[in-house]
Amino acid sequence: MRAQAFFHIAIFSPVLTGLFLTACGTSAPAKTIEPITDESAAATATAASKWDWFSVELTDAQTGQTFTMNDYAGKVVLVETMAIWCPNCAVQANEVRNLHKLLGNPDDLVSVSLDVDLHEDRASLKEYAGGYGFDWHFAVAPIEVARALGNLYSAQYLNPPLSPMLIIDRDGNVHTLDYGKKSAETLQKSVEPYLTQ
Repeated sequence: MRAQAFFHIAIFSPVLTGLFLTACGTSAPAKTIEPITDESAAATATAASKWDWFSVELTDAQTGQTFTMNDYAGKVVLVETMAIWCPNCAVQANEVRNLHKLLGNPDDLVSVSLDVDLHEDRASLKEYAGGYGFDWHFAVAPIEVARALGNLYSAQYLNPPLSPMLIIDRDGNVHTLDYGKKSAETLQKSVEPYLTQ
């Protein structure tokens, strides 16, 4: 019984902490969180497979064109996981738009919003992005991409209200940002060092 109670506390504590931070509208300072590196995870996510999701074809909901993360090698990519039903996601996406304006819309910064709710479809996502006037890539994340995000970085990447985001640098290294809504200025501080490399 004690082991079962410990299991529930260990599993749900990060979720409850994240929900608390989201509800309070706070976010901790940005930091890099390393991918899971314990031996069991290493067996399933070897160095060679950590970037397999970069080659998965995604379809831009607004244009119908396909792309992969590998298409943007040499650029800086800001990835946000989101869902249409998530109010925090719309607020965070607006800050992404403000970030691009703050930086002068650099060609070497690419934003990608990945819908991780498998019940949502491309047509609904197109209407959502167009309705807000968001003009970057919005795509429904295929199951293999959603699974990779959850396994490699954290299950919280499948919890859109936490505003999970990551940065892929010019060399393809992934840097995760802390959970919680982030202002354009906070995002600028996180992104600029990679843009200047």
